[in-house]
Amino acid sequence: MAKKTVASFQAGKTDGRSYTKVIKMEKSPKTGAYFFNEQMVRNEDVDAFFKN
Repeated sequence: MAKKTVASFQAGKTDGRSYTKVIKMEKSPKTGAYFFNEQMVRNEDVDAFFKN
């Protein structure tokens, strides 16, 4: 029963599919250490995220 209830809440929503989680490794200019930049961006903006 719980699975049917949860599934019915998400039946009309497709907003989550328009976003992608992207992870880019960057180097800190101050310390020289590497860190990970994680963001949720729109599918259209994924290429622009990696070009910066």
